[in-house]
Amino acid sequence: MDNHHLTRRMLVLGSLVSTVSGCASSGWPTGSRLISQVYQDPRFRRKEVAYDGGQPPGTIVVNTSQRYLYYVQGDGRAIRYGVAVGEEGLAFKGNATIGRKAEWPSWTPTASMIERKPRLAQYAAGVSGGPHNPLGASALYLYRGGHDTMFRVHGTNEPWSIGHAVSNGCIRMTNDDIVDLYKRAPVGTAVVVI
Repeated sequence: MDNHHLTRRMLVLGSLVSTVSGCASSGWPTGSRLISQVYQDPRFRRKEVAYDGGQPPGTIVVNTSQRYLYYVQGDGRAIRYGVAVGEEGLAFKGNATIGRKAEWPSWTPTASMIERKPRLAQYAAGVSGGPHNPLGASALYLYRGGHDTMFRVHGTNEPWSIGHAVSNGCIRMTNDDIVDLYKRAPVGTAVVVI
């Protein structure tokens, strides 16, 4: 298939996805599975894997160099998700806990984000939750010592970014995957980012 036909196919498929997801009035997007399958590298699709990291069941472990997030199941198993991580020098590292969770969260860029990327100033008043919000379908807010670190594990409306270092420091997942993890990981879940 030549590039012209591939591009045309992607445009038609993109229109279909926009139509499907635009029909969802509440809850998580009905079209996100289709988006994820179209753009996501197969190496980063969710799957159960062998895991021997030594953390107790229910722990979230993010390996930023591998671009994987593991939700530890126990018995030497984990659910592995592909993620996008922070750009060089912006990635969160260390231990945290999920301090709160939100479905279709709003987003406001921090002052340091606007300083690094002045084009974000147009969003300084915030962006309400929904399919066009950069935090996607849901977010897990990382806390340390009872305080918000300003880092998140969240969905994305850019599923093609999974597997790359592109964010302002947060951990991105496809909307399908963050919805799955959101259901599994309660507030108080331990998070280890290496």
